[in-house]
Amino acid sequence: MPHKTPALPTERTAGCPFDPPAGYAELRETAPVSRIRCPAGFDTWLVTRYDDVRAVLADPALSSRGASSVHVKPDLDPYDDVDPGSIIQLDGAEHSRLRKMVVAEFTVRRVERLREYVREQVESHLDAMLAKPGQADLVQDFALPIPSLTICELLGVPYADRQRFQSQSSLLVSTDQETGTTDQAYRELAGYLGKLFAGKQQDPQDDLFSKLIVRAEASGEPLDLDELIMLGLSLLVAGHETTANMIALSTLLLLERPEQRAQALADPPRAVEELLRYLSVVQFGVLRYATEEVKVGDQTVAAGDWLIAALNSANHDEDRYPHADQLDFTRESPRTHVAFGFGAHQCVGQQLARVEMQEALTALFRRVPDLRLAVPKESLAYKHNTLVYGVEELPVAWSA
Repeated sequence: MPHKTPALPTERTAGCPFDPPAGYAELRETAPVSRIRCPAGFDTWLVTRYDDVRAVLADPALSSRGASSVHVKPDLDPYDDVDPGSIIQLDGAEHSRLRKMVVAEFTVRRVERLREYVREQVESHLDAMLAKPGQADLVQDFALPIPSLTICELLGVPYADRQRFQSQSSLLVSTDQETGTTDQAYRELAGYLGKLFAGKQQDPQDDLFSKLIVRAEASGEPLDLDELIMLGLSLLVAGHETTANMIALSTLLLLERPEQRAQALADPPRAVEELLRYLSVVQFGVLRYATEEVKVGDQTVAAGDWLIAALNSANHDEDRYPHADQLDFTRESPRTHVAFGFGAHQCVGQQLARVEMQEALTALFRRVPDLRLAVPKESLAYKHNTLVYGVEELPVAWSA
């Protein structure tokens, strides 16, 4: 007999590529904490309202041990042991230990020091793109290189190796790759990082990975190679995938909304917050595990149950954001969104993502005011089968 529990909403309405699955609106209204069957084949509670999602993400009784992807990858076991160094999955003291070592490099002050570097990379890539005969793929020529270069510079990863880690990262965030393919991608990336870290342990430089090694040793709790590899993999993959997709998808959105572009460019920080809220590219939510009985909204969740905090649904909650399905660059307090999560596991690199988006979008439309799609909108392919939503390619044109 077919399973009777409703499935996790994943289908976007045809012709509405920027909107989350339509099913979330009804769930927020009628069943904000509901039982669903996730693509990985087990039942979870789906949490859809803004206040409830924030409460789930802030509750220390709800473990992140399942990371954010197990529920949409049928080949993964949510009960597998958590790898040492997995900052995304560890909780409590183990998580705090790793986060404290990393977060010092991602403060607002530290990231602002990187703004000039980001700006230089944006301008040089625009120079190279505009040197082409009037057409380019904005993903490969602009949106992907900017965060990749920046995270490489920050972490101490040779940018010359980008093809290797970008292709492996794309396999790791895919939801429909066979187990052998993702395992091979993981082994290759782990092997690459292992060699990189071994060199930094012998000869630390002025980069984040080297500083992690030195700080851990100074604290009396040195990170072993397995911990470094897992931590490095998390930072490297997350450090470019989400921002690259946000830059490309935001560009497409602003190309379709020329009447709002001037508003966005007049106040880039506010515009970026609204884009983050509206697009919410972490499209399948984040998974949590109840280590004890908890109350979510009016629903009692038993110890041992799984929950999905639907970030894109929370960011489109009308009770929190009036006219939430409208892009509004005059919206008050857009920064209250949960696009970066919330609580102890809130994205450590969020300040860097903000700077990269602000600089990239501002310079792009300032220097190429007549930027336009080079293909029919209907021909664009979207990333429905990845953890991070976006466009596969974005062919654009301008007056050469």
